[in-house]
Amino acid sequence: MPIGLIALALGGFGIGLTEFVIMGLLPEVASDFSVSEATAGWLISGYALAVVVGALLLTLAMSRMDRKTALAILLGVFIVGNVLSAFAPDYWTMMAGRIIAALAHGAFFGIGSVVAAGMVDRTKKAAAIAIMFTGLTAANVLGVPFGTMLGQAAGWRSTFWAISVIGILALVGILTLVPRPKDADSTESTSLRSELRAFKSGQVWLSIAVTILGYGGMFGAFTYIAFTLTEVSHFTAATVPWLLILFGVGLFVGNALGGKAADRNVDRTLLVILSVLLVVLVAFALTADNQPLAIVSLVLMGGFGFATVPGLQMRVMAYAKSAPTLASGANIGAFNVGNALGAWLGGVTITAGLGYTSPIWAGAGITLLGLIVMVFAAIAARRAAQRVAQSPAEQQTTEQHLAGSQL
Repeated sequence: MPIGLIALALGGFGIGLTEFVIMGLLPEVASDFSVSEATAGWLISGYALAVVVGALLLTLAMSRMDRKTALAILLGVFIVGNVLSAFAPDYWTMMAGRIIAALAHGAFFGIGSVVAAGMVDRTKKAAAIAIMFTGLTAANVLGVPFGTMLGQAAGWRSTFWAISVIGILALVGILTLVPRPKDADSTESTSLRSELRAFKSGQVWLSIAVTILGYGGMFGAFTYIAFTLTEVSHFTAATVPWLLILFGVGLFVGNALGGKAADRNVDRTLLVILSVLLVVLVAFALTADNQPLAIVSLVLMGGFGFATVPGLQMRVMAYAKSAPTLASGANIGAFNVGNALGAWLGGVTITAGLGYTSPIWAGAGITLLGLIVMVFAAIAARRAAQRVAQSPAEQQTTEQHLAGSQL
């Protein structure tokens, strides 16, 4: 694989760390700014909302820009946001820093996915995207625990200074290791109209819907997992961080294997992964009071939940065809919409008094909807491919590559 993918993964690591490490530092941040933990929690919600906005608006604004340049600018924005967070004198300055950093999040992964796919041949595109997202999974496995420990030992601001340094290293890596995209000339001539034209494809919208539902199901179960592990599985609170590291290992492995499988057949891979994820969530909800089974379910939930990511990103890019940048960014926003949907529905079930396994059941329900939409999308894609004339040139269309006779 090209070495430039390492630079993209490092950028993903820094961005993932920015998104998730705040969860472990909320008590310190709340105390420093003299705000409630609920108010401090808006630093998480505000970030998530800004990711969606940035994924659409910044990706759209950069649609005619050389993608390597766009990535460098986005990392610059990311660095500015984290530096602002690091020395923020008050809560609202901190919020501004979080929002600025978040604006770069969706656009970086959206444009970065296109760049990563363009650095390899067509048989390794999903695997290349998975390598970039390895940075995000590594942030969960290693970055968040160590970032939290650094913040607790040297003050929460030190963590954001460290993230800023990671951003600078990633920027240097992008500038020196990522080649000018192979389709650079066509990229610069891509018009706003052609980028928007990608959304005329029903398969693009179906892919985005599967992203929201498929990923939202896993995240809905994960949002309240600490309560499930302590109140249902009866683990001690001190054990939870180590269990979350195991969950992160599942993310890491699932991301890598999901990318390799998607390169062979995207639709079949997504159908299998979503089906198994549904089974895992149901089994988790039924056996959460058994500690060994809860650990197994936690790891499998992370693995199969994140194994969908490379395939979902590749699918939306493929159906967007010659103008994949905005669609790719929109799909990154869709992941965060799924996060919000899953977390909201899980919260509703707990508030309704259904217990701490209810978010897992809610996640299973959302995943089932995602699987149904994916089945419909796959059938529609196969029928569309069958309607295409059988000339050699037409046999190479995106629909045949993705759905094909292997489905």
